[in-house]
Amino acid sequence: MIRIQAAWLATAPLDMRAGTDTALARVVTVFGAAHPHHAYLFANKRANRIKVLVHDGIGIWLAARRLNRGKFIWPAPGNEEWQLESDQLQALVLGLPWQRMGSAGIITVV
Repeated sequence: MIRIQAAWLATAPLDMRAGTDTALARVVTVFGAAHPHHAYLFANKRANRIKVLVHDGIGIWLAARRLNRGKFIWPAPGNEEWQLESDQLQALVLGLPWQRMGSAGIITVV
């Protein structure tokens, strides 16, 4: 099992033909470095495919997921990066509305 302590989402689209080296270069460009036990998520322009790059402390893992129908809920480009909570990461990978999960879903005004 790969341990993930933090997950980061990049808003700018990534060409899904990108391999490990290209994805790692994008991580360094957007986030400054690839930290051990951190996951970095990218989507294509249509947001129906994502790639996840994880640095496990020894090497790099690159995983891809494609939805047959619909698309992933992805923020518009602007703020280059978002940090996700564990619940948000799980919901995002399933294609669910992750913005309402975790502390983002707390109701403070009635």
